[in-house]
Amino acid sequence: MLLPVQKLRPEARLPTQGSARAAGCDLYACLDAPVTVAPGETALIGTGLAIAVPEGCFAAIFARSGLATKRGLRPANCVGVIDSDYRGEYRVPLHNDSAAPQTVAPGDRIAQLIVLPCFSLEFELREALDETERGAGGFGSTGA
Repeated sequence: MLLPVQKLRPEARLPTQGSARAAGCDLYACLDAPVTVAPGETALIGTGLAIAVPEGCFAAIFARSGLATKRGLRPANCVGVIDSDYRGEYRVPLHNDSAAPQTVAPGDRIAQLIVLPCFSLEFELREALDETERGAGGFGSTGA
C-alpha cells in the first residue's frame, strides 16, 4: 500500500519497517532538542509528518516493544487511533511507566504505525439480541 506522506519539518524521517515482514512501521521523534519524561508523566512527541490514510482504513499507533520493556515508554492512550480524514501532524503522547526519568532524543524511534481496515457503522436499536452459548459472561468467564 502506498501512503502519501508530507514532511511538516525538513528534519522529519519517513516511517521505516524493521524487517521485510514487520507488521508495523517505526515512527521517529522530530524534536528540536531532547525531551526528558519524568516517571509517571507524559510528553507529546511530534513526528514532523502528516500521513494520508486511505478511506476505509485507519492508522493505529502502538508501542514499540523494546522501548516499552527496556525503558518503560509507551503511548499514553495505549493505542492511538487516527482517522483517515485527519491531515495534521502525527504526534505520540509517550508515558513513562518506569521509576527513572527517560530521555527521548531527536530521531529516536518512538512508536509503530499500522494501517488497518475499518467499517463505517450504523447502529440499530433492538429490544433484545440473539442468544449465544456464552451469553453475557465476561471478564474471565471462559477460563483463566
